[in-house]
Amino acid sequence: MATSERDYSDAKKLRIVVVGAGIVGASIAYHLSRRKDIAVTVLERDESCAGASGHSFAWLNSFGKDPVSYHHFNRRSMDIWDRFARRLGGDLDLHWGGELRWESMPERVEVLRQRVKQLQAWGYPIRIISSDELRELEPGLSPGPVEIASFSEIDGRVDPFKVIEACLQRACEAGASVHTHTPVTELCLDQRGKIKAVNTPSEEISCDVVVLASGTDTTELAATASVHIPQQHSPGVVVRTDPQPPILQNVSVLHLPPIDENRHEIHLRQSADGTLAIGQGSQESVDQDDSQEHADDLLGRAVHYLPTLVGARTIPIPVGYRPMPIDELPVIGFCDAAPNLYIALMHSGVTLAPLVGELATVEIVDGAHVEMLAPYRPERFRSANRTNLH
Repeated sequence: MATSERDYSDAKKLRIVVVGAGIVGASIAYHLSRRKDIAVTVLERDESCAGASGHSFAWLNSFGKDPVSYHHFNRRSMDIWDRFARRLGGDLDLHWGGELRWESMPERVEVLRQRVKQLQAWGYPIRIISSDELRELEPGLSPGPVEIASFSEIDGRVDPFKVIEACLQRACEAGASVHTHTPVTELCLDQRGKIKAVNTPSEEISCDVVVLASGTDTTELAATASVHIPQQHSPGVVVRTDPQPPILQNVSVLHLPPIDENRHEIHLRQSADGTLAIGQGSQESVDQDDSQEHADDLLGRAVHYLPTLVGARTIPIPVGYRPMPIDELPVIGFCDAAPNLYIALMHSGVTLAPLVGELATVEIVDGAHVEMLAPYRPERFRSANRTNLH
């Protein structure tokens, strides 16, 4: 780590406003609140977990994370999740059972085989398993033809609502203040281009540092400080069911193959309360059909492989809009155009929350440049920033 010019060591009380109470913002607020002489204020436009975190499938993994540096970044965060959970305390519905998937169509075999080979080369504990081992892992499955199967043994799941609640509770116990239903409308700059305050509909809140962990709102808010953070439009749907008896005996997450050539694969997990979460395609797939018919279709495809779900009922949830930087990599760090503005924008927020909270705090409070974050700096969009300013 190299020391930056941002040295707050002489400040009596560093006033930090965190915009956004999703899992990334909550983790950053929690980690900041553990430091002395920090005044943390969290501002959330809705309820906590109302945004992308509340719609997340919440699969802790580094399966589809490219390039290799991003894979290792996610893996590092996975490795500290247990420590993060112990510090927060309470029941977070954190479960490490691994991820199981298989393919039933011969033309899809080589894609999975090559992915497993690549992940193994990167040191990820995933392996090809036999159809017998698949059935041993999950006896309740009726998998049909199994052309190839894989098992990622270190993957897990967690309840984002419980994590956010615990983070904010611990932060408040340490002196932070959390304000829901308080949207930030503008970042107010002084003559030097630094942020001096944030505007809400009811007041102006003075601050020394602003952390934008506001998901899809980040682009619009950053623009008020002449910072351009481009995002993709990325709607997604995760369907919930009513509580069911345990259907997964061992694994945390299932990926189920398409039931025919006209359908996508689906992913499924079960929470401790018995409810299931079901989504379509990969976690990055675009899906904006939040109808009851679509929800029932997803459940029907799950029943095809898990017959014990035949009596389950679906509870459709409105489409959620996921933060998705234009190049699909996180955006983390201070901005040259507004030197006390710290961006924390990413898609895989549930997996990355512990590590990003920890490293962002090191950068914000200690004035360090964390080398691990170098690929994710806002300044990679600098040419776009300059274009937008002229």
